Amino acid sequence: MSAAPSDPADRSDETPAAERLNFIEVAIQKDLESGRFSGVQTRFPPEPNGYLHIGHAKSICLNFSLAKKYNGACNLRFDDTNPSKEETEYVDSIKDDIRWLGFNWDNLHFASDYFDQLYEWAVQLIRSGDAYVCDLDSEQTRLYRGTVTEPGKNSPTRDRSVEENLDLFARMKAGEFPEGSHTLRAKIDMASPNLNLRDPVMYRIMKAHHHRTGDTWKIYPMYDWAHGESDSLEKITFSICTLEFENHRPLYDWFCKKLEIHHPRQIEFARLNMTYTVMSKRKLLDLVTAKHVSGWDDPRLPTIVGLRRRGYTPESIRDFCEDIGVAKFNSTIDVVKLENAVRTHLNKVAERRMAVLDPVKLTLTNWPEGKVEMMEAVNNPEDPAAGTRQVPFSGTLYIEREDFREEAPRKYFRLKKGGAVRLRYACIIDCHDVVKDEAGNVVEILCTYDEDTLSGAGKSDRKCKGTIHWVSAEHAAEVPLRLYDRLFSDEKPESVKDGGSYLDSLNPDSLQETTAMVEPALLDAEVGDRVQFERTGYFCVDPDSVPGKPVFNRTVGLRDSWGKMEAKGKVN
Repeated sequence: MSAAPSDPADRSDETPAAERLNFIEVAIQKDLESGRFSGVQTRFPPEPNGYLHIGHAKSICLNFSLAKKYNGACNLRFDDTNPSKEETEYVDSIKDDIRWLGFNWDNLHFASDYFDQLYEWAVQLIRSGDAYVCDLDSEQTRLYRGTVTEPGKNSPTRDRSVEENLDLFARMKAGEFPEGSHTLRAKIDMASPNLNLRDPVMYRIMKAHHHRTGDTWKIYPMYDWAHGESDSLEKITFSICTLEFENHRPLYDWFCKKLEIHHPRQIEFARLNMTYTVMSKRKLLDLVTAKHVSGWDDPRLPTIVGLRRRGYTPESIRDFCEDIGVAKFNSTIDVVKLENAVRTHLNKVAERRMAVLDPVKLTLTNWPEGKVEMMEAVNNPEDPAAGTRQVPFSGTLYIEREDFREEAPRKYFRLKKGGAVRLRYACIIDCHDVVKDEAGNVVEILCTYDEDTLSGAGKSDRKCKGTIHWVSAEHAAEVPLRLYDRLFSDEKPESVKDGGSYLDSLNPDSLQETTAMVEPALLDAEVGDRVQFERTGYFCVDPDSVPGKPVFNRTVGLRDSWGKMEAKGKVN
């Protein structure tokens, strides 16, 4: 029911590039003008150990958009160097996420494609005296490394001969040694103020099955070793990384210089942090495995599959990423920016429908018995091309319970006893009485309709300040709703006190399941359709639906209700 995703390049409102360069684009243009590089080759290098989240979306948009802007290319490369945590499922999901966001890679690579070359380069560094086999275990390595205020100590085996190192490294590759008994380390400087340069590990023994190479390898390269050299092999010109890799850049440069190979430029930008959200892959995995959520695609998670299932559009995510831009310093973005991005886009493309979530019966006492009239309703006031639809109207309706008050203040413009309100697309009604149950609850509202105000009658100039939505009781269908909200009630769920956990701020009301009475057209909605329930919010048809029985997920309300709650002190 909403428009198909558009090409991210199809934007007519872009400001000329010269007027809005970010610091990465300034660096790129400087290198192109100086002749350091003749073109732009970027890459998006995910590790296939989980599903992508909104932070990865920012990196995807940045890398692919830079390549497009400078008529270059962008590779997708899976840094699959840790087989104990990697799965083909993650590879497939990452590909799907990138395509759904509206991008496609120029070349597809895996770090495992380069395992033979990486091994040969490691041998080269051993021969040049720049790498050695270390016998320290992981705990000893950590102790020998030193601290930020104290230099490290040389490994007892740091000065082994080249021949002995070559022999040991070959035997590590052949699987002769147990895990943890040996590593290959770069020989740099154990007194360096940058801990990443204190003889970093390049290879560790890991006898795990790899999802692509099987059981061929018994040693696997560390990320810092495989990452830069993979960039070099692919002739990447600009290696765009998040800010936590800034202190790794000297090591990236050291490897390239020692090997005398193509040397990309690494540029760091601030990763995305967002309120009411956790971005750690480990924590997201914990939420999934501990069943705090239903899976990686739970609509409460910031994963791309979760946002997609919730009803977010690729356009809204791209617009959000463009709006927040790129920065050199870490900060936290208000999640309202993301919510506003999807509101703005869905307002343009989502068709309108009427749904009543908390129904109360309303009877028009002067409506001819058995009469049904079809009312013409606008599908989307923002898009005239969306046309209109016919909605059945009868003498018995459902309206929202909150749209009626038996007694109400003067400025209450919805329905009240003795008052009038307009039924959207239909007519003005006047309330003259109510029916209550034994507990005193209103179970039926009795009204008369003003025939002269009936849509299309054109007989009345009567005005009415309030307009409410409705569905015909005779024609309404009951559908299940999943009312999703923020997963955490704390703005900074990871800022916990001693002994606490980010799980302490899980929002117990992040999912409420209910039903709604909806106009019959909604029974034809298909999985993935996005729609605005008038005066309520935006909803999306969930994959759990079957033909004729849709399940609707709430994407976002029409307004930021949390902002009002915070102002009243109702949110932690």
